[in-house]
Amino acid sequence: MKHRTLVFAHRGANKEAPENTRSAFDRALSYAIDGMETDVQLSRDEVAVLWHDRFLNKLGLPDKHIDDFDYAQLRAMNFAQHFASGIEAESLMTLEAFLAAYRSRCRLLIEIKNRDWESRERHEIKVRQTLDFSGAENSDSILVSSFNLDSLIYAHQYRPEFPLVYNFEDDQTLADAQRVLDEQPFLRGLCLPIVSLDEDMVKLLREHKKSIAVYTCNSDEEIGKASELGVDILISDVPQKALAIKRNV
Repeated sequence: MKHRTLVFAHRGANKEAPENTRSAFDRALSYAIDGMETDVQLSRDEVAVLWHDRFLNKLGLPDKHIDDFDYAQLRAMNFAQHFASGIEAESLMTLEAFLAAYRSRCRLLIEIKNRDWESRERHEIKVRQTLDFSGAENSDSILVSSFNLDSLIYAHQYRPEFPLVYNFEDDQTLADAQRVLDEQPFLRGLCLPIVSLDEDMVKLLREHKKSIAVYTCNSDEEIGKASELGVDILISDVPQKALAIKRNV
């Protein structure tokens, strides 16, 4: 069964502009990409914002998290300062603004970052906001993912028809995949680290009629491997390179 592999820009074109900013997303869309991946966290006053890291090292605040600040405080910070000297300052982007700007322009993969220091209540607020802002989706134009399986189970209870993807860690195995697919059949698919991708994993997911996303494919070998095995979504920091290599596979 031949699958068309879609190329998603990881946090936008993050090698050319500060990740998860409007300039990175706009730059990614200058290429013929199929979609973009981004990350959602929650400010202290419960605003869903785009940020990947556990800490704010890139802003010179190595002992602070996103949820140590209210949105107004975060909005005043320059989230491009780590990228390159002389680059124009950029504010933090909210999930709501991201969806308004890009949902009609490409497919989206939104990863919910639920942290172990947060309360379950905040986890659930983040899930609800992400699904509510995403709207009444029951296709693959917007997918929501997380490394936190409990969050995805809650998301399915909250919006049973919404397509949800479970992110695997490097140390999770084929047996783990089999167990998760058996126990949580609602999952639309798995998002695998490229090191975990092989023919057996692909066969298992296809037998369960599940989608396969792979992160983060940057080298020629990684991009070629994902393309040859026919994954559904190839996530890359270098989407222009992924597009060029995929055409030749």
